[in-house]
Amino acid sequence: MIYMVMYLRLYHSRFLSKITVVSLVLSIMTSGNTNVNSQDADWPVHEFRGVWIATVANIDWPSSPHLSSSQQKQELIAMFDKLEELNFNAVVFQIRTSGDALYSSHLEPWSAYLTGKQGMPPSPLYDPLAFAVTEAHNRNMQLHAWFNPFRARAGSTQRSDLAANHISHRFSSACYAYGKDLWMDPGDPDVQNFTFNVFMDVLERYDVDGIHIDDYFYPYPVGDQDFPDANTYRRYGGKMSLSDWRRDNINKLVKNISKGIKARKPFVMFGISPFGIWKPGHPSHVVGFNAFNEIYADSRKWLENGWVDYFTPQLYWQIDPPAQSYTALLDWWTEQNQHKRHIYAGNFAAAIVTKSWPVTEIERQVIESRDRRSKQSLGNVFFSAKYFVQNTDRISDMFKSHIYNYPSITPEMTWLNKTWTLPTPQNVLATGTAVTWQADDSPAIRSWALYRVYADGWLLVKVLSKNVTSVDHLIEGKYALRTVDRLGGQGKAVTFILGGSGASVVG
Repeated sequence: MIYMVMYLRLYHSRFLSKITVVSLVLSIMTSGNTNVNSQDADWPVHEFRGVWIATVANIDWPSSPHLSSSQQKQELIAMFDKLEELNFNAVVFQIRTSGDALYSSHLEPWSAYLTGKQGMPPSPLYDPLAFAVTEAHNRNMQLHAWFNPFRARAGSTQRSDLAANHISHRFSSACYAYGKDLWMDPGDPDVQNFTFNVFMDVLERYDVDGIHIDDYFYPYPVGDQDFPDANTYRRYGGKMSLSDWRRDNINKLVKNISKGIKARKPFVMFGISPFGIWKPGHPSHVVGFNAFNEIYADSRKWLENGWVDYFTPQLYWQIDPPAQSYTALLDWWTEQNQHKRHIYAGNFAAAIVTKSWPVTEIERQVIESRDRRSKQSLGNVFFSAKYFVQNTDRISDMFKSHIYNYPSITPEMTWLNKTWTLPTPQNVLATGTAVTWQADDSPAIRSWALYRVYADGWLLVKVLSKNVTSVDHLIEGKYALRTVDRLGGQGKAVTFILGGSGASVVG
C-alpha cells in the first residue's frame, strides 16, 4: 500500500502570478510484484506471453529463402509490430535449425533458409540475430535464442551441398543419415563440446534474454530403424545400458549449458520445451509417446534438479480428452517443480489449422494456465508466430479483445543473479493529460511501466521503451511510474496525480 500526504503550496512570483504545486510525500513501493499487482488470477500483470518464431523450412520467417536483406527486415518488423500490438512480451527466435546459423558465426555456416544456399551471407550483409534483438527490445519484448542441438539437416540426407565448415563435415564420422534427416551423434565428445561452444558463442556475443532448446535431442523414431551409434557406445558407454547412456549424454548437455550460462551471464535465462509427456502413466491415465525411452529425454530430471529457469512442456493436446489432457499434464508438471521454476506451457496454436481445433480451445488453455498461477504456471508460449500475424481463424482478434487485451511484464526470476540496481524515475512532471520524466541511460533499464489506480489497486496501463520520456492523452487519476529491467524486476515507484489545475511535480 502507498501512503501519501498531499499538501498545496500557493505562492507568487514575479514571473508567474500563481502556481499550484502538489508535493507528494510517500513511502515508495518496493520491487516486489505483490505491491503492484492487485487484480485476480484472470488478469495477471506479470505473465510470460511468448511465441515461437520458427525459421526451419521458412515456417514463420523469412517467408522465402530468396528475399533481399531489406525484405527480410521488413517482414520481421511487421511480425514484431503485430506481436507488440497483441501485447506479447517475448519471442523465441530460432537461430540454429540444423548446424547452421541465422546470425554471423565463425563456427557455423549461414543458413540456407536465410539465403537459399548454406554458407552464403545475406546481401547486403547484416546480422539477423542482432537486428532481431534490437527490434524486440525496442518493443519491450524479450528475445530467447532457440537452438536445435543435434539435428544436422532436415528433410535430406545429402551432404554434398552443405558448406565446408558444416558440422556434418567437421565431424563426419559422427554424422548419420536417419530417416530423411542427418543427425549428429550426441554421445560423441567432440560433437558435445562443439555444440556447447556454439551455445556459449551466442551467449557471449549477443544481448539475448534467454537460451532455449526444444524437444529434439535424439531423433524421433523412424519405423524399426535404430540410431547407428553402436561404435560410440562401445567407446564411451562404460557399464551403462544403451538407453541410460543416451539419456546421460543429453543430461550432460543440459547441465553443462545451464552451468555455462550461469558462469558467463548469470542473468540470462535457460529454458527447454520438451515433449509434453515424460512417460506414459505420468499422470496415471495418460498414454502416448514415451520421450524418456524413445528420444532419451529425461525432462523431469532437468526440472527437478533446477537446471532450467523456465520449463515449457509442449502440451499440444486439448483439455477434454483424458488420454492426453492439457490440464492433467500441466498439473503433473507443476507437481515436479520442487525448485519453483517458472512453468510456461507450450500451446499448439497451429492446431486450429492442422487439427481443426476451435480457436476457443486456445482461449480455454490460457485460462486454465492462469488458474494455476499459485503453482508457478506463469505464462504460455504459442507455436507459432505466423498464425497470429495472419490472424488465422481470427485468433489475433480474440487475443486482442479479451485474452491479451492489456499489457504485461514478464514474471521476475528472483533466483537469477542480477549485476545491477534499478534507478528510480527522476523529475517526473504531470501536467494536463501528459507526464514527462528525465531520460536515463542506465544499462539496468529495459522499459518503463506506467500504472494507474483502478478501484482499490494498481493496473498496468503501458509498458514503454527505455527511450520514451513522456506520455500524453492520459485520463485523470493516480498513476505510478517504475523502471523495469530485462528480467521483469521493477525499481521503486514515483506516483503522481493527473487532473485538476496546475502541475503535479513528483521528483
